[in-house]
Amino acid sequence: MIAGACASAQRSETAAPSAAPVAEPTRPTQLSVRSKEPLNTQAFDHFYDMEYDRSIQEFTLVYQRHPDDPGSINHLLNAVLFHELYRIGALSAGEYANDSFINAAHAAADRRSCDQIKSLVQKAMAIENQRLGANSKDVGALYARGVTRAEFATYTALIEHAWFSALRNAVAARHDHERVLELDPGNVDAKLIVGAHNYVVGNLPWAVKTASSMVGLGGNKEKGLEYLHEAANGGGETSVDAKIVLVVFLRRERRFDEALQILRKLQPQYPHNVLFAMEEGNLLNAKGQPGEAAAVYRRVWQDGRNGRYAGLHYEVAATTLGDLLRSQKNYLAAAAAYEQVGDIQKPDPAIQQKAALGAGEMYDLLQKRELALKKYAAVVDLNAHSPQADVARKRIKEPYKGS
Repeated sequence: MIAGACASAQRSETAAPSAAPVAEPTRPTQLSVRSKEPLNTQAFDHFYDMEYDRSIQEFTLVYQRHPDDPGSINHLLNAVLFHELYRIGALSAGEYANDSFINAAHAAADRRSCDQIKSLVQKAMAIENQRLGANSKDVGALYARGVTRAEFATYTALIEHAWFSALRNAVAARHDHERVLELDPGNVDAKLIVGAHNYVVGNLPWAVKTASSMVGLGGNKEKGLEYLHEAANGGGETSVDAKIVLVVFLRRERRFDEALQILRKLQPQYPHNVLFAMEEGNLLNAKGQPGEAAAVYRRVWQDGRNGRYAGLHYEVAATTLGDLLRSQKNYLAAAAAYEQVGDIQKPDPAIQQKAALGAGEMYDLLQKRELALKKYAAVVDLNAHSPQADVARKRIKEPYKGS
């Protein structure tokens, strides 16, 4: 999983192009609120370290001091949005490394958070459009509007699943930032959204790509990666965001060593980010190094037990380790890994249910039917209306024999 990166994701199998996962909001280069507000730097550090509540409090203070600055609104918008995406389980890098995010099931969103997100979008857009009405070449306003549109595309895609609305906003965000680059070619921050969009459109099937080019939406994944590297190395506000997006795209390209190199430089900067820590193991596993991946998952679990990831669901390390051991047919060790989730006082219910189901299936394979039945009953007790509960009820009727 990757924190604060995968945004503006749309369905690539539609006839219209999609914007790729895009990262947290950036700052209009002609506005200097961030440089005047040391609290912004602190808030960003907390954001990337997944200390969302603190970052929201700090971005709120900056916004209250600068209510007419769309950049400060975008910062707060981003923090609220990604806090909610993490809460509902929509920040798995594995989903965005392929197309599984399209049909991925997540927890229900909190309506208050959704209302706040839409309110912030409206406030930012009103200011941005007013400024652009007065001066269509206002680079700062164009940049800010592109960010706002990208954030709203992320919201509508991953929370409301309103794909065509998300697509319209993602394309509009790209157009805004392409215009920024026309007016200010040295603006590397604007290359994040443009680069991500180019990469995704460049990956579309030939027929869809042709249709996209007919409406003026070309794509080139090599150009996209080039732009993302420039944003990552540019030292601007999108530097971290671009690095995270690059990790996702390089994983998709199976360029695992490059992705690991970027990720391992980010980890020391944000040591409390459990998604960065987990992604190292995921990349190693995808690369074909399961032993090294297992060692990472065990380390994440122990670090979590020692308090490094306070308030975060580090128990995902146990279920991921269980899945890895299961794939190696080490059923006894897999069951033990799944059982570790029970050591957490308040595990995430979805992770807890997945672990109980996994443990039950391992016990069935180990011919420990009584233990398996207890685990299946626990799955149903946790949430009787979930897909996992449906599977558990089948297992109660008939032992799991592998698949």
